[in-house]
Amino acid sequence: MTDPAYDSPETRTGEEPGGELRRALRKSVRMRAHLRDRGQTRFEIEVTDLSLSGFRAETSFTLWPGTVVWLTLPGLAALEAVVAWRDRFKYGCAFAKPLHPAVFDHIVALSQR
Repeated sequence: MTDPAYDSPETRTGEEPGGELRRALRKSVRMRAHLRDRGQTRFEIEVTDLSLSGFRAETSFTLWPGTVVWLTLPGLAALEAVVAWRDRFKYGCAFAKPLHPAVFDHIVALSQR
């Protein structure tokens, strides 16, 4: 896997809790999806926001920063990502390859149905 792509500091759009700057515009979404790790464990998650470079999700399943995962959203192929941070049941993940803007728009539209 290649390292996840991160936007340069000039494209960061806001500040995360804890003083960390966001790397891309995020859209609030609420949709169920599945996540799978290298051990082939597949479990349900709730995606709560999305950007071109990653997503935030909630699940009771334990993952650790640095874990490679695959996100499966309804009707789409699995998207490779790495867990960037964890806060109890909330996770931030960075996509291995940024989403195409049209795919991003499609996912956001699906979440609003």
